[in-house]
Amino acid sequence: MTTKPKVLLIATLDTKAIEAQFVRQTLESQGVDVIHLDASIRRSVTPGAEITPEQVAGAAGKTIQEVRDLKHEGKCQAVMIEGAIKSTLALHAATPISGVIAIGGSMGSTLGSAVMQALPYGLPKVLVSTMASGFTQPFVGAMDINMFNPVCDIAGLNSITREVFRNAAVSVAAMAKAYEPKAASDKPVVLMGTLGTIDRCTVRVRKQLEEKGYEVLVFHTLGTGGQALDKLAAERDIVAVLETSVVEHNDFLNNGLCSAGPERSKAGLRKGVPVVFAPGNADFMVSGPADMAERQFPGKRYHIHNRALTAVRTEAEELQKLANHLAGLVKTEAKGPVSVLVPLQGFSHHDSPEGHLHDASLCPVFYDAVKAAMPSGVTVEKFDCHLNDEQFADAVVNEVLRLVGQRHTAAA
Repeated sequence: MTTKPKVLLIATLDTKAIEAQFVRQTLESQGVDVIHLDASIRRSVTPGAEITPEQVAGAAGKTIQEVRDLKHEGKCQAVMIEGAIKSTLALHAATPISGVIAIGGSMGSTLGSAVMQALPYGLPKVLVSTMASGFTQPFVGAMDINMFNPVCDIAGLNSITREVFRNAAVSVAAMAKAYEPKAASDKPVVLMGTLGTIDRCTVRVRKQLEEKGYEVLVFHTLGTGGQALDKLAAERDIVAVLETSVVEHNDFLNNGLCSAGPERSKAGLRKGVPVVFAPGNADFMVSGPADMAERQFPGKRYHIHNRALTAVRTEAEELQKLANHLAGLVKTEAKGPVSVLVPLQGFSHHDSPEGHLHDASLCPVFYDAVKAAMPSGVTVEKFDCHLNDEQFADAVVNEVLRLVGQRHTAAA
């Protein structure tokens, strides 16, 4: 007997009963079984979902009445998020699900996405949310969540929302039927950050390491990319982290658009695996359109990358601040070997003779600052080349292989 794939539906019956029933019927018509998790707070609806509000609250150690008695939507939701995550993980452990779909406004999207962020990468995740055409980062975060914009408010069914709900349900059902959980890689895994401005370097590094038998996961360091790298560094069995793009650190220090926050890079350092830093993209901060960049960074040199993004040149002050920040992370967090490799002829394509922000006089400023700030025991080495030159990529590869080899020898 063939078992149908199971899809978790997250929707509150006290406010979204009509929509939830439509999504459920659509899912079932596509040949999947549905398990409905209802995190309603206002009232419990009967007949109810497979996972009721009482069960969700109970998983968080509360009764539903205790949750309601909090009389504060944020506090109530915090309890129901905790219970929804625990309920989902218990369900997935006992009866694995093959997909999840949630529908809601800002509150429902917050709860639904929190559950999705607790589930494995690769498991299909669809969120129908009124927030989908706005600020999506808090909901997607560093996870593989697909968002659908319902266009209209989620307030009953109409000729537009009916089609959006149907498309979302059909898509997650199709993904669930094709879903095959993958085992962890049998190759040693290396994590690496990049942007297109240092692609010549990181592509060569990746290809060489792959030829040596490694799997290299590459992340686009525009904020959430670095957060995803850190999440995997904390959760997965990895052998090294290559922090070859530091623009997220620059933007954290200078209020740029691509900040990944104060925790960036800590996970890899705490892991105890070799971490290699290179100042890829240290030559710029990221701002918005040119007029925004001029207001935010008056008097700075800048390059208009496109209509939405402007690269703002870092000067000596920012580079010294960056060096001190990275050294501070290493001093307080590093549990394994750390190396810093610094090219002296430029840090990205923008900072090259072909670019628009080239100033090779600033590369030694960063090198001197990071050399002085890093704790003893950290290798800090300079190279008379550009970061995108083959010589530098080869040096990164050689340093990774050296540090990984040393760690394996010590462990043996």
